[in-house]
Amino acid sequence: MQGSVSAVAAEDNEELERFRRQWLEEVWSKKKPQGSQDGAAAFTPTSTSAEPATQSPPQSPPAHRTTHRRASHHNEATSPVLGARKVGPASATAQFGPSLQRAVEVYRKAVQHEQKSELDDALRLYRSAFRMDSNVDRAYQLFEEELHRKAAAASPTQKAQQHKKTPSGTAVLEGLLSDMQALDLGPSRIPVAHAYGEGFVTGTLANLISSWPPELTFERDPESEEEGVPIRMLPDEILIIILRRLDHSALERFARVNRKARVITLDASIWRPRVQTIYRPPQIPDEEEFEALVVKYMTDYRRIYIEHPRVRYDGVYIAVCHYIRNGVGENVWVNYSHLITYYRYLRFYPDGQVLSLLANEEHSPSQVIPILKPTLRKKGFFIGTWYLDGTELHIDDLLPKEPTAAETRYSFQMVLDLRSRPVGRWNRLDFRSYESVHIASGEATPLALKNERSFWFSKVRSYV
Repeated sequence: MQGSVSAVAAEDNEELERFRRQWLEEVWSKKKPQGSQDGAAAFTPTSTSAEPATQSPPQSPPAHRTTHRRASHHNEATSPVLGARKVGPASATAQFGPSLQRAVEVYRKAVQHEQKSELDDALRLYRSAFRMDSNVDRAYQLFEEELHRKAAAASPTQKAQQHKKTPSGTAVLEGLLSDMQALDLGPSRIPVAHAYGEGFVTGTLANLISSWPPELTFERDPESEEEGVPIRMLPDEILIIILRRLDHSALERFARVNRKARVITLDASIWRPRVQTIYRPPQIPDEEEFEALVVKYMTDYRRIYIEHPRVRYDGVYIAVCHYIRNGVGENVWVNYSHLITYYRYLRFYPDGQVLSLLANEEHSPSQVIPILKPTLRKKGFFIGTWYLDGTELHIDDLLPKEPTAAETRYSFQMVLDLRSRPVGRWNRLDFRSYESVHIASGEATPLALKNERSFWFSKVRSYV
C-alpha cells in the first residue's frame, strides 16, 4: 500500500515538473521578437539602460524554481499583458479585466498551496488559472509588485528603524514590561478572589464581571426596607462550604440572586472537586489528559464542567421507541394496526460499567428506574462496559447477567453520539451503530436502527 502511494506521489511530482518546463518554454518563446533567432536579443530592453540585461532561456529549469517568481523591470517593458511599452504597476492593475482578476485570484491560491507543499492542489489551480488567461503569471507579478510598493509607502520609516542601534538588554526588558502592562487581559481571564483567593473565570462571563464594581454585597429588597439581610452575617468562607454541598442546578439558581452570589459561586474550591471526581477514565483516555484539560480551559473549572463532554451518573438515559404492527380481525374489510411502544434504558457508573435494559410498555419508567441496579434479574437486561472518546460513546460486551449457553455465543455493542441540549446538560445520546458480535470469531453484524430513537437523560433523586 505504501509503495502504491509513493508511486502516485512520484507521478504527481513528475507531472508538475513537466507542466512547469512546458510553461517556461512557452514563456521564453513569447518573449522572442518576430524575425529574430537569437534568444539573447529577446531580452534587450526597449528603454535606455546603462547595463542592458542579456539572458538566455535555460534548457532544463531547476526543480526548486516556482512559477510565481517576480519579473524584473526589463521584463515589464515587454510584458505581453500591457504591450511593448513600459507601464507601472498602478496602471497595470487598472487595466485588469474581471476575467483576469479572477484568474489572478486562482493563481494566488495555487501559489499558497505550492508553498505548503500541496502539489496536487497547486497543479490543479495553476491549470485553471492559465485556462482563464494565458498571461495570468505576469498579471500576478505586477499585482504583487504594487502591493509591496504600497506597503513600503505606508511605512517610510521602516528602513531608518533597521539601521538604528540595537537597544541594550535593560531597555528591551523595560519595553517588554511596558507592553505587557498595556495588554488588557481582564475580559479573557479574570481572577476571582474570595475566601481562599483562588479561581479564574473566562469567556463571556469574564467580560460581564469585569464591568462590575470590586466591592459587592447582598442588598436589601427595596420593597421591604424593614426586613434585614441575614446572609450578610455569614463570612465568605462559611458560605462557600455550604455551596459545596449543593448540586450544579442549585448552585446556578443561587447565582441568580444578585452579583455577589454570582461571584461567590465561581470559586474554584466549589468546582474543582466536582471536575476532579468526574473527569477521570472512562470519561477521559487517561489521568494525564486531565492536566491538558485544565490548561485548555485556563483553570476555569466551572467552564470545564459545562462545556467539556461528560456522561452523567446522577440519572438514567431513556429512549422511547415506537413501531406499528399489522393486526388481524374478523372483518376482512377493515385493516387493524397496533402501535407498539417499548423503552430502552442506560445507566452508567464511574467504574466503567453500564446497565442496559429493554422493556415493553407494560412496565412504565416510574416502575423500572427504582429497580435498575446490577442485581436486577429480568429479560432484556444486559451489563457491559463503556468509555467516552470526545463526544463518541462506546458501549461494548453487553451480556445478560446470567447468560445461558446460547446467549454466551453473542454479545452486543453500541456507538452513540453524546450531545447537549441546552449547553452544559449533556442529556442526549444518538444512535450511530448497534451491532451483535459473535464472541468466538469476533465478527460484528449490524442491527437495524429503523425504530430506534435518541436517549434523553432523566435525573433520579434516589433509587430506593
